[in-house]
Amino acid sequence: MQTNLATGLAIVPRPGSSEETPQQPEAFSEGDEVVLATGTHQGTLGVFLRLTPDANWADIRERNGEVRSHPMIWLAHSNSATPGFSIVPGERP
Repeated sequence: MQTNLATGLAIVPRPGSSEETPQQPEAFSEGDEVVLATGTHQGTLGVFLRLTPDANWADIRERNGEVRSHPMIWLAHSNSATPGFSIVPGERP
């Protein structure tokens, strides 16, 4: 799979066409459990909080309680990222 260097999005051929179309990042909602599927902190688990002013980046609350920004294209949904962990410290889901 190729990557568009300008956007960082994966390039995938459109079925039945020789054209290439960028693959869009997954959609996330506040409270979704996420994992950094790629990138320098691959495997980091957390909870999706919000998009940053640059919509290509998102804030997530990591398991250690820190809020950090990561590129959206690094995020993937995780069904068991943070059992018993919520957006608000001390609050149970």
